[in-house]
Amino acid sequence: MSLESRKRKPKDPCSVCFLHKDRCICSALPSLCLKTKITIIFHAKELKRTTNTGRLALSALTNSEMRIRGEDRETLDLSDLLIPAYRTFLFYPSDNALELDTKLVEESDTPIQLIVPDGNWRQASKVHYRHHELKDIPRVKISTPNLMALHMRAETTEAGMATLEAIAHALKIIEGESVGKELMDFYELKLRATLEGRGQIKRDLS
Repeated sequence: MSLESRKRKPKDPCSVCFLHKDRCICSALPSLCLKTKITIIFHAKELKRTTNTGRLALSALTNSEMRIRGEDRETLDLSDLLIPAYRTFLFYPSDNALELDTKLVEESDTPIQLIVPDGNWRQASKVHYRHHELKDIPRVKISTPNLMALHMRAETTEAGMATLEAIAHALKIIEGESVGKELMDFYELKLRATLEGRGQIKRDLS
């Protein structure tokens, strides 16, 4: 981490959006009660990062929960997530991942649970192959290239997205256009406020 980036880390940030309090966007945070359940598997180190957007997804989605891995040497057991009340998918672009599209969603009336790994690419990939209890759970992906001009962090693939951004795209397919738009609008607020705080773009005072 550079000296400049350390200087730009917010002091006394908001405990929800993790922006400097004069840039807080929590008044715009949506509250969505959906059939779809989002379960985010955080790496412990990711929770300390002010650019993390998975926590914002948890705040916006009432039917969501978090699990934390990497806190100790014991492997996190996720087997209790596999319940018949949901069709459970791991949201991870493995070679055998299915495209998350309307056809897949409409194959059953059973609500969907998306298990979403959150962390850098290396951390997220470990959920895919280390949790053997998930070995029979279908993987799903969104192949659409990320055409956003600005990013919270540097992306390593053309489809790479921030966690909240990816969840917004997924819920647009599963729950409908308006749900996806609400989450995407909030993600863009977070993105802009973060980049303004870094001095990478000018603050909009209009």
